[in-house]
Amino acid sequence: MVNSGSFSSPQALEQLAKRYPELDLSSVETCLSFLDTTTDVHQALDAHFARYGLSMGKFSLLMQLFIAPEGRLTPSEFAERANVTRATITGLLDGLEREELVKRLPHPGDRRRLCIHLADKGRELISKMLPDHFYRTSAMMANLNATEKKQFIKLLSKLRTGTSAMREP
Repeated sequence: MVNSGSFSSPQALEQLAKRYPELDLSSVETCLSFLDTTTDVHQALDAHFARYGLSMGKFSLLMQLFIAPEGRLTPSEFAERANVTRATITGLLDGLEREELVKRLPHPGDRRRLCIHLADKGRELISKMLPDHFYRTSAMMANLNATEKKQFIKLLSKLRTGTSAMREP
């Protein structure tokens, strides 16, 4: 993550704006504030998940299984839902299987494929963790009222649509 403290002082940004007329101060300040906040949120989530011996990725996979209608998913379904590569999913699943939180079992309709099932130990961990997780999530968002939360979701959605500007050549 980016720590913008080294170049986001108002004086530094104003100097850059003089050299680069395309620099929109309010856009850069907003982006830097967002990046600083996302860094803080990621660090807080990392600490939270570490209490349970998990990473954000492992938690995400366990939750996907926990709420899956049939209690199972294929590795490709995980990858598609998480928008990551199958290799990334394989690495996470390897760790979860070593920790006996998930099981790889033959797919019921295609013996060439595998299904991932939430093991009893994984179900117990998630069941134990969720009340604390939901409490902490609510506490993190407590400074926003209901209207602000809805507005925040809309603003984040608008921001997400602009991310292509950074990806395009």
